[in-house]
Amino acid sequence: MGLRNVRAQIEKDLGDASDRQYFSPAVYSQYRVTLPLIREHARGRFIDLGCGEMPYRPFVESQTERYDTFDIEERAAGVTYIGDIQSMPQVPSDTYDTAVSLEVLEHVPDPRRALAEVFRILRAGGTVVLSVPHLSRLHEEPYDFFRYTRHGLRRLLEDAGFEDVTVLRRGGLLSFLGHQVSTLLLTLTWRVPGLRQVAWQLNKWLVTRLAFELDGRLDRDGIFAMGYTAVASKPE
Repeated sequence: MGLRNVRAQIEKDLGDASDRQYFSPAVYSQYRVTLPLIREHARGRFIDLGCGEMPYRPFVESQTERYDTFDIEERAAGVTYIGDIQSMPQVPSDTYDTAVSLEVLEHVPDPRRALAEVFRILRAGGTVVLSVPHLSRLHEEPYDFFRYTRHGLRRLLEDAGFEDVTVLRRGGLLSFLGHQVSTLLLTLTWRVPGLRQVAWQLNKWLVTRLAFELDGRLDRDGIFAMGYTAVASKPE
């Protein structure tokens, strides 16, 4: 079984279990920085744009009126809409109170068009929570187009019409490098009973948590941010 297939098996085995956050510093940063923001703003009608395996659904479904999903393909059963985030005619305008889009904008050739669509489908006063990479290896080629700075992300959101924009950094250089270590370590050991459990604990404490905490201490200015999470609102 190739490493990519093993990675997919790990995702399936972990599912929405709380241990999923310890897969790597990159995943951990989403749980530490982005998930609290999603939970804070999730309300009313909620749509997950680029939902993938829907890992955050269990955390917000009980506090929303409706949980809808959108993706380029059906990677998990029950996706509400299939399509391209740059053009979502199947999604009605002024419909959602909260929209979430995580690690999607780097994969679309026209992020301005995508954000215009997100703005359109939100109700007045609605909130978007989105995350983007700043440091990342090439992935999902050839559909890997951009990396973002905090200034560029803010500009894109403001140009789309959003206001009250807040941008937070996620992780740093050690988290980026740690993600590569975690991926290699776990994919090489996942199918070996006993060794898998040892590797998981070593990865959890000496790679995932350690890299994330050190980034916060050693790079307080965030100039080597691994990525950013933004929250913005559509004007009333």
